[in-house]
Amino acid sequence: MAFDIEMIEKVYATMAARVDKARELVGRPLTLSEKILYSHLWEGMPSQSFTRGKDYVDFAPDRVACQDATAQMALLQFMHAGKSKVAVPTTVHCDHLIQAKVGAKTDLAVANTQSKEVFDFLSSVSNKYGIGFWKPGSGIIHQIVLENYAFPGGMMIGTDSHTVNAGGLGMLAIGVGGADAVDVMSGMSWELKFPKLIGVKLTGKLNGWTAPKDVILKVADILTVKGGTGAIVEYFGEGATSMSCTGKGTICNMGAEIGATTSTFGYDDSMRRYLAATDRQDIVDAADKVASYLTGDDEVYANPAAYFDQVIEINLSELEPHINGPFTPDRGTPVSKMKEEAIANGWPLKIEWGLIGSCTNSSYEDMARAASIVEQAVAHGITPKAEFGINPGSEQIRYTIERDGIIATFEKMGTKVFTNACGPCIGQWDRTGADKGEKNTIVHSFNRNFSKRADGNPNTHAFVTSPEMVAALAISGDLTFNPLTDTLLNDNGEEVRLNPPSGDELPKRGFDVEDAGFQAPAADGSSVQVAVSPTSDRLQLLAPFEAWDGKNITGAKLLIKAFGKCTTDHISMAGPWLRFRGHLDNISNNMLIGAVNAFNQEANKVKNQLTGDYDAVPAVQRAYKAAGVPSIVVGDHNYGEGSSREHAAMEPRFLGVKAVLVKSFARIHETNLKKQGMLALTFANEADYDKIQENDTINFLDLTEFAPGKPLTLEFVHADGSKDTILANHTYNDSQIGWFVAGSALNLIAAGKA
Repeated sequence: MAFDIEMIEKVYATMAARVDKARELVGRPLTLSEKILYSHLWEGMPSQSFTRGKDYVDFAPDRVACQDATAQMALLQFMHAGKSKVAVPTTVHCDHLIQAKVGAKTDLAVANTQSKEVFDFLSSVSNKYGIGFWKPGSGIIHQIVLENYAFPGGMMIGTDSHTVNAGGLGMLAIGVGGADAVDVMSGMSWELKFPKLIGVKLTGKLNGWTAPKDVILKVADILTVKGGTGAIVEYFGEGATSMSCTGKGTICNMGAEIGATTSTFGYDDSMRRYLAATDRQDIVDAADKVASYLTGDDEVYANPAAYFDQVIEINLSELEPHINGPFTPDRGTPVSKMKEEAIANGWPLKIEWGLIGSCTNSSYEDMARAASIVEQAVAHGITPKAEFGINPGSEQIRYTIERDGIIATFEKMGTKVFTNACGPCIGQWDRTGADKGEKNTIVHSFNRNFSKRADGNPNTHAFVTSPEMVAALAISGDLTFNPLTDTLLNDNGEEVRLNPPSGDELPKRGFDVEDAGFQAPAADGSSVQVAVSPTSDRLQLLAPFEAWDGKNITGAKLLIKAFGKCTTDHISMAGPWLRFRGHLDNISNNMLIGAVNAFNQEANKVKNQLTGDYDAVPAVQRAYKAAGVPSIVVGDHNYGEGSSREHAAMEPRFLGVKAVLVKSFARIHETNLKKQGMLALTFANEADYDKIQENDTINFLDLTEFAPGKPLTLEFVHADGSKDTILANHTYNDSQIGWFVAGSALNLIAAGKA
């Protein structure tokens, strides 16, 4: 459980040597992001500079973190790697498989019964391979990482897109698929295209109702869900140093929603305070000795336009609270404009639920500030109009806010306190009445609000805002309520104006916990047995994917032409499907069932070209697989945005899809496809998307000449016999082509050739 100060001191010693060398190579001052990147090069001391957005680079991350839903597949893959122990510090966190329904105690007991087989597997495999294991109820992975493992200047990867949360402590923390994690756990390098850099200068200071959440809601509105793709977002300026460490974590966390590789802040006093409060003064002492390396050079921040690919400036003193949504986290609306927007768009004005928590906003400060609004409502006799629920970020947070009376404050308003877990944020919410499909509005402090994500109802309009705004809006029950200007009526008919929120950044009496929920691995795990029942419907040992036969793929059928937004939620849904995350065959029954078919504008209804009938996407693909017929998937822009779940790549691979051809990819999903031996291709001419017809048969004309930088040629044969020849670009380098040839990256690791 404890951080490894010796490892961190080695990181700092390496950083001090390599950053100076990198500065000489590049011939200019360096951003913080560049300092961390160059100090974590796999091959050692920098010997060349890299072109942003172009060069693939091998890195050596300091640690790996896995959440339970993705850890299953990652560890099933690691078992094939032939290693006796993980090569870098690794942890597994049980936070996704706990459904919110009644309340913490009952819900956790149900999860421990329903998912016992999976938890036992994760516990035993962690014990065997030297992995730290955080038990169900211990908390949400990213909050626990921030409290225990994150440190300024470090680099980590995690099998969850919101791994980026650790940027709040000055790390480069990056979400990846399980195959990437297996590489690092096996002692190999981790590959990333050298990122572009976006600088966000924060001036002024947050005040009144405005919170750190509003910074990233504003940035998302500016950049959109794909504006950060391939880039690191680096925050700086007086506004950055004025915010709390956990506030910075919130901002970095939602960087995943703009497609950013990761986000980070420079080392400052807020990080010192947080590290000291979480019993890591040793890290403060070590970091202070190399503090100049843990932030960007002064010249960079004095003239950011000369060093970043894009610069955004936000004056926090003028920033207004935002409410983003519905259905996408980048549709930003200042609270003062919400009334006219909601009415103009016909959004349901009555708020049914307010939810606080998730990895994004579940810190002590978040809970304290939201509770200050609840306390006012209770004191003034205001009856809340919406239901209310919270998910504390960790057992340490829960124990401390219970000790300090914050939970008692929430409960005065009838708040449901759910388990220290993801819950509604990832669809693990058994919401009463959701199956009716009624049009309704909820507000939450989570990071994503895609259609059906929280409760499975496509008509739930979910809006993202800060915890304090969630509290105010839930109390009012009205989406158009503006706490800066509006009043509420109490039970006596009196008008009451809520005061701006307040709350301690850190608990005055320090953090406390009786049992954090950590299980250390065995010193020698060689005798530990990892049992997977062959009849289990939750866990399934993996078989290697077949290698490429060296021939052109011909006679392939179009499985689906996905229309519009197609996130990993559309490709491999969460919610009730989470229980199958360790069983590739069973989880494949949700493949692309949320994607909209461009030819009929319906979800999960595509044409089986072998029979002419329409059926569910997985059923049609299984028919193609049984007949030995290859297939491809066609998609729109930013295909695969959202979660890092590699199931969205493994399912089509397992069922026989050979290629995914889209207008553009989200970074993690493109990498996941490559790792699993798939062809991830983009239209050289985006207008060619419109040429794809429902009954198309596809032939690859020059796959036998697959090479870096060389487009592939695909022939689409239409039902009437006419043809369109289309060029498809790709970003494969030599080693990634090797993954395709071998059938997957894991096949190379298992063969000892990676």
